[in-house]
Amino acid sequence: MPFKEKSALRLVATRGTALAVGAATAVVTGVAAAPAVHALPSAAGALRWAPCDDAAQPGAECAVLSVPVDWARPGGPRLGLAVARRKATDPGARVGSMVFGPGGPGDSGVQMVVDRISRFSPEVRRRFDIVSFDPRGVGGSNPVACSGDLLAQRPSPELRSQADFDATVAYNGRLRADCRARTGPVFDHLDTARTVRDLDALRAAIGERKLTFHGSSYGTLLGAQYAEAYPRRVRAMVLESVMDHSVPTARDFLRSEAAAAEDSFQEFVKWCAGATSCALHGRDVRSVWQGLLARAGRGELEDPAKPGISLSSSDLVNRHAFRRFYAADYAGLASTIAEMDASKPLPASPTSAAALPPATPVFCSDWHLPVRDYREYSSLVAMMRRTAPDLPYLLPIHMVAACLGAPTANPQHRLDAHGAPPILVSNARHDPATGYPWAVSVARQLGRSGVLLTYEGHGHGSVTSGPCMEDTVDRYLTELTVPPRGTVCPAVPS
Repeated sequence: MPFKEKSALRLVATRGTALAVGAATAVVTGVAAAPAVHALPSAAGALRWAPCDDAAQPGAECAVLSVPVDWARPGGPRLGLAVARRKATDPGARVGSMVFGPGGPGDSGVQMVVDRISRFSPEVRRRFDIVSFDPRGVGGSNPVACSGDLLAQRPSPELRSQADFDATVAYNGRLRADCRARTGPVFDHLDTARTVRDLDALRAAIGERKLTFHGSSYGTLLGAQYAEAYPRRVRAMVLESVMDHSVPTARDFLRSEAAAAEDSFQEFVKWCAGATSCALHGRDVRSVWQGLLARAGRGELEDPAKPGISLSSSDLVNRHAFRRFYAADYAGLASTIAEMDASKPLPASPTSAAALPPATPVFCSDWHLPVRDYREYSSLVAMMRRTAPDLPYLLPIHMVAACLGAPTANPQHRLDAHGAPPILVSNARHDPATGYPWAVSVARQLGRSGVLLTYEGHGHGSVTSGPCMEDTVDRYLTELTVPPRGTVCPAVPS
């Protein structure tokens, strides 16, 4: 889901189990933590940089930025935000610092800078110090901590009755209370509006009068709300794979998400029909897939990663299809489907989707998606099935279920960034998690500031998808050259 790229928020389970909650998938063990940051927290002012510990690639520097837990009480308790940077590779051509807003919610910006710097174009790495951070509640910035035993009891989103609905609401309340007690005061201050204040403090701490920013996926929400709060402090801003925070209701949100994911499935089927390299070429792909969903629903489909263990239909959809659509890995998905189709059925057994914890306190704090009762919830599930018949129980319905009963500090609203400079809104035509209509909507909300850049290809993320996209974005960031409105870049053959 949205949203992340592919890593996740670390929920620190207190019985030694690390739980990752991500937009595309969730991992119960083996989460790659961000490099340890041992620099002392700085007050307002210059950061105290030191080499990052455990960095896979040398050259990254880490620091800790001290910010208020509650920005309404600047003299109260403080929080240390983990920060990382890599200096421009050509100091003589350096423009300044560019801050990257990580996705998720829950991705580690520190890990991106330390271990995944190739995610940025060579020109951006040459001309900018690339800086990012772990948002509050994530990674090295006071991560959310919860009981491992309680997390393991998460109800399935496949609710069957009002009793199931009531039990889910009650469970969500118990989990929030547990996580709040274990995490501390920051738990009630995790929404993006607070992180906007953190971002402005980081801008000041790295010595930039105006912010150069690249936000991806959920990071676009941070960027857009920064432009709304501080329009005249923006130098340049790229919003890539765009969240539309004006979507007003749970029904609208889920319909948009289902339509985007189903579009990617249809694009996969179309690709397979035309590509002789597809492992399912010449077969009825949709029929094969529906057969796997039926086997998974009966508990007869073996998990390729866990021999002898059955795979739920929800895990089949979210782990093996939805996640693959992020990178438009159609060949890999086709091979996996073919292997599963050829596998021997397991003895029928109950399955559970509880291994996909779907939401985070950050998401619940940012999205007001109330559902009155089981009858309304059931109608939402039915609507998603009509919209995405090939992808039942997509991750977004898990997220809505996990937020039932949660308070929302930063609810949806239309953007008002009057006075901001041109902002580049970049999206693939076929994005499975942040559908193209969301980018069109956000560009319109930005008014004269919104400049839509369309990538005619597939996948979640687009700014380095071929020379047209990369050169357009690079010129905008480095020279402030705004592309003509309506610029479209061709798809790059996979």
